[in-house]
Amino acid sequence: MGVRTTYPTPYPDVNAVLDMLMPAVQTILGDRFVGLYLHGSLALGDFNPNRSDIDFVVVTAGDLPNEMVLALAAMHERIAAGDARWGVELEGSYIPRRALRRYDPADARHPHIERGGKLRVEQHESDWVMQRHILREHGVALAGPALQTLIDPVRPDDLRQAVRGILWWWELQLTDTSRVEKSGYQAYAILTMCRIFYTLQHGAIVSKPLAARWAQEALDERWAGLIERALVWRNGESLDSLEETLDFIRYTLEHSQ
Repeated sequence: MGVRTTYPTPYPDVNAVLDMLMPAVQTILGDRFVGLYLHGSLALGDFNPNRSDIDFVVVTAGDLPNEMVLALAAMHERIAAGDARWGVELEGSYIPRRALRRYDPADARHPHIERGGKLRVEQHESDWVMQRHILREHGVALAGPALQTLIDPVRPDDLRQAVRGILWWWELQLTDTSRVEKSGYQAYAILTMCRIFYTLQHGAIVSKPLAARWAQEALDERWAGLIERALVWRNGESLDSLEETLDFIRYTLEHSQ
């Protein structure tokens, strides 16, 4: 097992939550614990304390029995109820080593917690092809073997196919706009559309800000202002761009097939 990095991120309050998470997970999992890794914005270098969450993956030695899943759920509730600022911003999955190596929709039901939510066993969709790529190429190991030994390389065309595989979700947002009506989700949607375009064009994954800057130059100029507002948006502010965001989603769907 690798050596635990003392200060895995430049953010002391984020590290404080990770210092709570690590021993709690290890205690519950015991010899089923393989490793704990960061991905998402903390791995890609675009973490923003005003809008980001803490994306993590715990690799396990096989599927977890129900009592362990319940113990993990209770642990996450305790962390979220504590005083740590980032306790409610943890978003992660507990994935068996065999299932982490490559994405298989037939072996993709794993414990998962969304920021502000509860740990549940749920299906991981094809976006986990992209998450695996980010983990393999950029992931931060807090404990465990090198990710390159756990995850097979992801081909550019596999990334493109994975992006197309999640377009159905954005089609749903056009018919049920309850999520997109919130400013935070508008910003997320706009930047995700930029990332979709970038991956389809280049067969690669980059941070949302990098994809957004590229999109401002590469896409129709009518989207440049909307993308800029999403880039500078901060938690607590009103973006108030519902119709433009829905139009941008439609534009992305039309040009992604």
